[in-house]
Amino acid sequence: MRCPFCKVDDDRVVDSRASNDGFAIRRRRECVACDRRYTTYERIEESPLRVVKKDQRREPFERRKILLGLLKACEKRPIPIATLEGITERIENKVLEAFDSEVPVSYVGKLVMDELKKIDQIAYVRFASVYRDFKDVHEFMDELKSMVTAGEARRDKDGRDKDGRDKDGRDKEGREKDSRDKDGREKEGREKRDPARGSKAKRRS
Repeated sequence: MRCPFCKVDDDRVVDSRASNDGFAIRRRRECVACDRRYTTYERIEESPLRVVKKDQRREPFERRKILLGLLKACEKRPIPIATLEGITERIENKVLEAFDSEVPVSYVGKLVMDELKKIDQIAYVRFASVYRDFKDVHEFMDELKSMVTAGEARRDKDGRDKDGRDKDGRDKEGREKDSRDKDGREKEGREKRDPARGSKAKRRS
Protein backbone atom coordinates (compact mmCIF):
# COMPACT_ATOMS: atom_id res chain seq x y z
CA MET A 1 0.00 0.00 0.00
CA ARG A 2 1.24 3.49 -0.83
CA CYS A 3 2.38 5.51 2.21
CA PRO A 4 0.10 8.52 2.87
CA PHE A 5 3.12 10.59 3.96
CA CYS A 6 5.93 9.95 1.47
CA LYS A 7 3.80 8.18 -1.21
CA VAL A 8 6.27 5.28 -1.51
CA ASP A 9 4.66 1.88 -2.12
CA ASP A 10 6.75 -0.12 0.34
CA ASP A 11 5.44 -0.97 3.80
CA ARG A 12 5.11 -3.78 6.33
CA VAL A 13 2.38 -4.76 8.79
CA VAL A 14 3.54 -4.42 12.42
CA ASP A 15 0.24 -5.19 14.15
CA SER A 16 -3.05 -6.76 13.11
CA ARG A 17 -6.19 -7.29 15.18
CA ALA A 18 -9.97 -7.46 14.88
CA SER A 19 -12.07 -4.39 15.63
CA ASN A 20 -14.32 -4.32 18.69
CA ASP A 21 -17.40 -5.36 16.72
CA GLY A 22 -15.54 -8.08 14.82
CA PHE A 23 -16.56 -6.77 11.40
CA ALA A 24 -13.17 -5.36 10.41
CA ILE A 25 -9.45 -6.04 10.69
CA ARG A 26 -7.30 -3.17 11.95
CA ARG A 27 -3.71 -3.16 10.68
CA ARG A 28 -0.83 -0.94 11.78
CA ARG A 29 1.60 -0.45 8.94
CA GLU A 30 5.10 1.01 8.87
CA CYS A 31 6.58 2.62 5.78
CA VAL A 32 10.00 1.19 4.98
CA ALA A 33 11.06 4.42 3.26
CA CYS A 34 10.18 7.05 5.92
CA ASP A 35 9.58 4.83 9.00
CA ARG A 36 6.21 6.49 9.73
CA ARG A 37 3.23 4.42 10.79
CA TYR A 38 -0.42 4.55 9.77
CA THR A 39 -3.58 2.47 10.23
CA THR A 40 -5.69 0.67 7.64
CA TYR A 41 -8.94 -1.28 7.98
CA GLU A 42 -10.04 -4.34 6.07
CA ARG A 43 -13.83 -4.71 5.77
CA ILE A 44 -16.33 -6.80 3.85
CA GLU A 45 -17.34 -5.12 0.61
CA GLU A 46 -21.02 -4.23 0.71
CA SER A 47 -23.50 -2.48 -1.54
CA PRO A 48 -22.79 1.27 -1.47
CA LEU A 49 -24.84 3.28 1.01
CA ARG A 50 -25.69 6.86 0.07
CA VAL A 51 -26.50 9.84 2.27
CA VAL A 52 -29.51 11.97 1.34
CA LYS A 53 -28.58 15.61 1.94
CA LYS A 54 -31.01 18.39 2.92
CA ASP A 55 -31.27 19.56 -0.70
CA GLN A 56 -31.97 15.93 -1.76
CA ARG A 57 -28.53 15.44 -3.28
CA ARG A 58 -27.02 11.98 -2.82
CA GLU A 59 -23.47 11.34 -1.66
CA PRO A 60 -21.64 8.12 -0.76
CA PHE A 61 -21.65 7.33 2.94
CA GLU A 62 -18.09 7.67 4.28
CA ARG A 63 -17.11 6.95 7.88
CA ARG A 64 -14.08 9.21 7.33
CA LYS A 65 -16.39 12.24 7.12
CA ILE A 66 -17.94 11.35 10.48
CA LEU A 67 -14.52 11.14 12.09
CA LEU A 68 -13.43 14.44 10.53
CA GLY A 69 -16.58 16.13 11.85
CA LEU A 70 -15.89 14.75 15.33
CA LEU A 71 -12.26 15.92 15.21
CA LYS A 72 -13.32 19.42 14.23
CA ALA A 73 -15.95 19.62 16.98
CA CYS A 74 -13.49 18.31 19.59
CA GLU A 75 -10.57 20.50 18.55
CA LYS A 76 -8.53 21.56 21.63
CA ARG A 77 -10.77 19.45 23.89
CA PRO A 78 -9.33 16.70 26.18
CA ILE A 79 -10.82 13.82 24.20
CA PRO A 80 -8.57 10.94 23.02
CA ILE A 81 -8.62 10.03 19.35
CA ALA A 82 -9.45 6.45 20.37
CA THR A 83 -12.73 7.71 21.86
CA LEU A 84 -13.67 9.45 18.61
CA GLU A 85 -12.78 6.36 16.59
CA GLY A 86 -15.04 4.31 18.85
CA ILE A 87 -17.89 6.79 18.34
CA THR A 88 -17.38 6.65 14.58
CA GLU A 89 -17.52 2.88 14.66
CA ARG A 90 -20.74 2.83 16.68
CA ILE A 91 -22.42 5.35 14.36
CA GLU A 92 -21.36 3.42 11.27
CA ASN A 93 -22.73 0.17 12.70
CA LYS A 94 -26.09 1.77 13.59
CA VAL A 95 -26.42 3.29 10.12
CA LEU A 96 -25.58 0.02 8.35
CA GLU A 97 -28.01 -1.90 10.55
CA ALA A 98 -30.89 0.54 10.01
CA PHE A 99 -30.56 1.35 6.29
CA ASP A 100 -29.85 -0.65 3.16
CA SER A 101 -29.34 1.88 0.38
CA GLU A 102 -29.99 5.46 1.58
CA VAL A 103 -29.78 7.22 4.96
CA PRO A 104 -31.03 10.76 5.71
CA VAL A 105 -28.27 13.13 6.77
CA SER A 106 -30.49 14.16 9.69
CA TYR A 107 -30.26 10.63 11.11
CA VAL A 108 -26.46 10.63 10.97
CA GLY A 109 -26.27 14.11 12.48
CA LYS A 110 -28.52 13.15 15.39
CA LEU A 111 -26.34 10.12 16.16
CA VAL A 112 -23.26 12.35 16.24
CA MET A 113 -24.93 14.91 18.52
CA ASP A 114 -26.16 12.21 20.90
CA GLU A 115 -22.63 10.82 21.22
CA LEU A 116 -21.01 14.24 21.71
CA LYS A 117 -23.58 15.25 24.31
CA LYS A 118 -22.43 12.31 26.46
CA ILE A 119 -18.72 13.16 26.44
CA ASP A 120 -18.28 16.93 26.03
CA GLN A 121 -20.89 19.71 26.02
CA ILE A 122 -18.61 22.24 24.31
CA ALA A 123 -17.97 19.85 21.43
CA TYR A 124 -21.71 19.20 21.28
CA VAL A 125 -22.51 22.93 20.99
CA ARG A 126 -19.87 23.36 18.29
CA PHE A 127 -21.32 20.56 16.19
CA ALA A 128 -24.95 21.51 16.85
CA SER A 129 -24.35 25.15 15.89
CA VAL A 130 -23.25 24.02 12.42
CA TYR A 131 -25.49 21.00 11.91
CA ARG A 132 -28.76 22.49 13.17
CA ASP A 133 -28.14 25.83 11.43
CA PHE A 134 -29.71 28.06 14.11
CA LYS A 135 -31.71 30.85 12.49
CA ASP A 136 -30.86 33.44 15.15
CA VAL A 137 -29.14 33.87 18.50
CA HIS A 138 -32.40 33.14 20.37
CA GLU A 139 -32.54 29.57 19.06
CA PHE A 140 -28.91 29.11 20.05
CA MET A 141 -29.57 30.47 23.57
CA ASP A 142 -32.59 28.17 23.96
CA GLU A 143 -30.35 25.20 23.24
CA LEU A 144 -27.79 26.36 25.81
CA LYS A 145 -30.50 26.90 28.43
CA SER A 146 -31.81 23.38 27.96
CA MET A 147 -28.29 22.00 28.44
CA VAL A 148 -27.74 24.07 31.61
CA THR A 149 -31.09 22.94 33.04
CA ALA A 150 -30.30 19.30 32.33
CA GLY A 151 -26.85 19.68 33.92
CA GLU A 152 -28.26 21.26 37.07
CA ALA A 153 -30.83 18.48 37.38
CA ARG A 154 -28.07 15.86 37.17
CA ARG A 155 -25.94 17.66 39.76
CA ASP A 156 -28.90 17.98 42.12
CA LYS A 157 -29.62 14.27 41.74
CA ASP A 158 -25.98 13.25 42.26
CA GLY A 159 -25.62 15.54 45.29
CA ARG A 160 -28.05 13.49 47.40
CA ASP A 161 -27.46 10.08 48.92
CA LYS A 162 -29.72 7.06 48.75
CA ASP A 163 -31.82 8.30 51.70
CA GLY A 164 -32.64 11.53 49.89
CA ARG A 165 -30.12 13.57 51.89
CA ASP A 166 -27.41 15.81 50.54
CA LYS A 167 -23.74 15.86 51.54
CA ASP A 168 -24.49 18.05 54.59
CA GLY A 169 -26.93 15.48 55.96
CA ARG A 170 -30.06 17.46 55.09
CA ASP A 171 -33.10 16.00 53.43
CA LYS A 172 -35.06 17.63 50.62
CA GLU A 173 -36.85 20.01 53.06
CA GLY A 174 -33.55 21.09 54.60
CA ARG A 175 -34.07 19.27 57.91
CA GLU A 176 -30.99 18.09 59.72
CA LYS A 177 -30.29 14.39 59.85
CA ASP A 178 -30.34 14.30 63.68
CA SER A 179 -33.36 15.63 65.58
CA ARG A 180 -32.10 18.28 68.00
CA ASP A 181 -33.75 20.83 70.33
CA LYS A 182 -33.22 24.59 70.28
CA ASP A 183 -30.08 24.34 72.44
CA GLY A 184 -28.45 22.00 69.96
CA ARG A 185 -28.93 18.96 72.21
CA GLU A 186 -30.54 15.71 71.24
CA LYS A 187 -34.09 15.40 72.47
CA GLU A 188 -33.54 11.79 73.40
CA GLY A 189 -30.90 10.76 75.89
CA ARG A 190 -30.38 14.17 77.59
CA GLU A 191 -30.76 12.56 81.02
CA LYS A 192 -28.10 10.05 80.03
CA ARG A 193 -25.55 12.80 79.57
CA ASP A 194 -26.75 14.69 82.69
CA PRO A 195 -27.19 12.07 85.48
CA ALA A 196 -27.67 14.76 88.17
CA ARG A 197 -30.73 16.15 86.39
CA GLY A 198 -32.12 12.66 86.07
CA SER A 199 -31.68 11.90 89.78
CA LYS A 200 -33.44 15.17 90.80
CA ALA A 201 -36.39 14.26 88.61
CA LYS A 202 -36.67 10.93 90.40
CA ARG A 203 -36.58 12.49 93.96
CA ARG A 204 -39.29 15.01 93.05
CA SER A 205 -41.54 12.21 91.93
